[in-house]
Amino acid sequence: MQTPQPMHARTHPLLHRGGRRFLAAGALGAAAVLALAACSKSTTAGTGSASSPSSSPSPSASADAAVTIATASLPGVGTVLVNGNGQTLYLLSSEQGGKLTCTDDNGCTKVWPDTELPSGKTAGIAGTGVQASLLGTVKSPDGKLYVTYNTFPLYTYVGDTKTGTAAGQGITSFGGTWAAITPAGVAATTGGGSASPSASASPSAKATATPSPKMSSSGGYGY
Repeated sequence: MQTPQPMHARTHPLLHRGGRRFLAAGALGAAAVLALAACSKSTTAGTGSASSPSSSPSPSASADAAVTIATASLPGVGTVLVNGNGQTLYLLSSEQGGKLTCTDDNGCTKVWPDTELPSGKTAGIAGTGVQASLLGTVKSPDGKLYVTYNTFPLYTYVGDTKTGTAAGQGITSFGGTWAAITPAGVAATTGGGSASPSASASPSAKATATPSPKMSSSGGYGY
C-alpha cells in the first residue's frame, strides 16, 4: 500500500499545462510591447528627419520679378523706377528711342545688366505707380527682347549692392549719361527733380564722342 502524497506535492496535469500557456502568453505580450515601442521610435525618428524644405521662389517667379517695373522713393533722388527685386532702374541718355549702345559686345552689360525678357514673354509687367502705356520693348540684332520705358531700355547697376540706392546716378560712360528713371519716363536728378530728355546733350553727339577713360565722381569709370 502506497503512502498518499500530500496535496501540495501533487500537480494536476491540466494545471501544469495552463501554467505553461500563461507563460507563453506573457512572453508573446512582452514581445508585442517591445515591437510597438521600436515601431514608435522608428516613426518618431522618421518624422523628425523628414523636415519640409524651406520654400524658395520658383524660377518663373524670379523671372517675373526681374521684368516687373514698379516705383520706390530713394533718398536724394526721389521717386524712381525699380524692378520686382527692388533694384533701381536706369536709362542711358544716348539710347532714347530704343537705340542700343550698351551691349554685351562692348562690355557694358557686365556693369549695367539689361532687362531682358525671358523666352516666352513679350512685355514687361506694370507694377504700382507705373504708367503701363509707357512700357515697351526693343529688339536687339540677335532677336532678344528688352524692356523699355518711354522708349529707354532699362538697366540695373552692379554698384547698387542693396535696394534703395542709386550709386549709378550721373555716371557718364558708353556714349551717354546714366540716370535713374522717373515714373514720367525721364531722367531723375539729384535732389528729387527730373530732367527733360531735351535738356541733355543730343544722343547722336554723345554716341559719337569718345572721351578718354577717367574715374567719374560717382566712383565708376568713364569710357
